[in-house]
Amino acid sequence: MSDTDPFDEIIDAETDRDPDLAVIEAGSRTLRTQGGAATADVPTRPQDPEVDKALRAVEADLATRWGETKLEPSVSRIAALMDVLGEPQRAYPSIHITGTNGKTSTARMIEALLGAFDLRTGRYTSPHVQSVTERITLDGAPISAERFVETYDDIKAYVEMVDAQQEFRLSFFEVLTGMAYAAFADAPVDVAVVEVGMGGTWDATNVIDADVAVVTPIDLDHTDRLGETPGEIAVEKGGVIKQDATVILAQQPVDAAQVLLKKAVEVDATVAREGLEFGVTGRQVAVGGQMLTLRGLGGEYEGIFLPLHGGYQAHNAAVALAAVEAFFGVGTQRPEPLDVDTVRKAFAAVTSPGRLEVVRRSPTVVLDAAHNPAGARATAEAVGEAFDFSRLIGVVGASGDKNVRGVLEAFEPIFAEVVISQNSSHRAMDADELAAIAVEIFGDDRVQVEPRLDDALEAAITLAEEDGEFSGGGVLVTGSVITVGEARLLLGRG
Repeated sequence: MSDTDPFDEIIDAETDRDPDLAVIEAGSRTLRTQGGAATADVPTRPQDPEVDKALRAVEADLATRWGETKLEPSVSRIAALMDVLGEPQRAYPSIHITGTNGKTSTARMIEALLGAFDLRTGRYTSPHVQSVTERITLDGAPISAERFVETYDDIKAYVEMVDAQQEFRLSFFEVLTGMAYAAFADAPVDVAVVEVGMGGTWDATNVIDADVAVVTPIDLDHTDRLGETPGEIAVEKGGVIKQDATVILAQQPVDAAQVLLKKAVEVDATVAREGLEFGVTGRQVAVGGQMLTLRGLGGEYEGIFLPLHGGYQAHNAAVALAAVEAFFGVGTQRPEPLDVDTVRKAFAAVTSPGRLEVVRRSPTVVLDAAHNPAGARATAEAVGEAFDFSRLIGVVGASGDKNVRGVLEAFEPIFAEVVISQNSSHRAMDADELAAIAVEIFGDDRVQVEPRLDDALEAAITLAEEDGEFSGGGVLVTGSVITVGEARLLLGRG
């Protein structure tokens, strides 16, 4: 590698690395080399009244179970369900994704890449933006409402059998996970791309033994369940790293990297690290997204157009590319890179609803599901880079179990004013309670309260238009995936 190699600049920029990590890395095999199909948008409600009725019945049945915020740290129930279903999760290889932010976008990129190389894919992600059916996709598209209902009906008797044998019934997320694994086996798929719900070790998805484990950046979220530092959280998330697997590590805080690399040593996993074995070597803002040069495990990939905004999405793209290279054995069984034209085609087709998604013009309304401080900081930076707003109005509705102060503080520099609202979820923070925190950060004159989300959107659009049609005002709706999903519906995108 020459002194002028742009990849050297990535390595030189790794100023936060702890020299002690070398001790851990010496015991792990680092992955080095010598030398999709378009995803569908968010589904709407079924047009057929009978199908819609059947789907609502399944949704109501699932709603009687523990929600995704009530957990009992164990995989015993989902393992029992897999057993009676005949271990469907073993019928295909898989790529398992954990981390704090960027999991779903990375999963969608991996899916697009695999699809572009003519593999039949299944993808399981959460939470959903608008419809529960979007959590399970086949060949890049959410399964139909009919198939969702059929899958539920197929496994329902087995679910009830496990319920009767366990101390606690299977949760909402556990049943959905069972449905996904069963649907993938039934399809059948060539590879499953699976995002954890929360954590890793005891997450319901962790009954798979993925050949490739992906860890997106770890930050503070769900601290009451996962730990209060990135290192503590990494202990739980490292549970997706299995014996002899390949681990694709996004850039991590030092304490999290130490934990993950130690785990890799323990299970003899091969490790590829962003900033060392792969990364982003070039990035330019472009109309509708960004142009990238990515360093993969097999070499350089130039001229990659990614129709998503933000530097963090470029890093997600690098992680996704490395994961797919690892899946195909690039850097181990085969030294040559993937076909660059196929890679370009796949990335150009990527979508990620609710992630800096423009849903209206004049004024421009952007939706982003940032719900923790790290995600909010990344979104704030990306908005400044991708949009030339002269005046940006925020609409924020958050869940009560999140660090809302940190989220609001991240957005304060870019919001001229903020309209505080709430979504319809039982987890939503009361608008007045959220507004009290917002006033401390923004000041009373920059905060407006509209508990109904439709009223909040109207108020924000009016504020953005105050200086005239051509003023460059915009609206950013954020704070929660649920808030974004409901706004998407209200703005006619579902």
